[in-house]
Amino acid sequence: MGRRSKRELFVQYWLPVLLYVCLIFALSSQSNLKPPLDFAYSDKLAHALEYAILGLLLARAVRAAAMLEWPLTAALLALSLGMIVGVADELFQSAIPGRDSSAFDFMADAVGLALGQLVYVALARD
Repeated sequence: MGRRSKRELFVQYWLPVLLYVCLIFALSSQSNLKPPLDFAYSDKLAHALEYAILGLLLARAVRAAAMLEWPLTAALLALSLGMIVGVADELFQSAIPGRDSSAFDFMADAVGLALGQLVYVALARD
């Protein structure tokens, strides 16, 4: 991995993370938001998919910014950062009328983050 300027790192790796987190919180601010598909636990699937994408974005940003040699190290750091976002998202939702905060939603977020890390590690080039 070659040296990049801080601006290039931000634009290429951290800006997508920032924009995606903004999207997550924008969706969380919607009262009475329903998942796009309607079946049992579809909201948990939506949480998991949403956070799997966040996990992938975080892992690639962490690895590039810290110039980490091993993808697993980046994945573990990304998992931790993603879980912080998940907790903040659930706390934020608890203040939105028509939304509720749930430990089960957070668990779905964590599962999605973990799946995202598995995909990242499997696809990452050493």
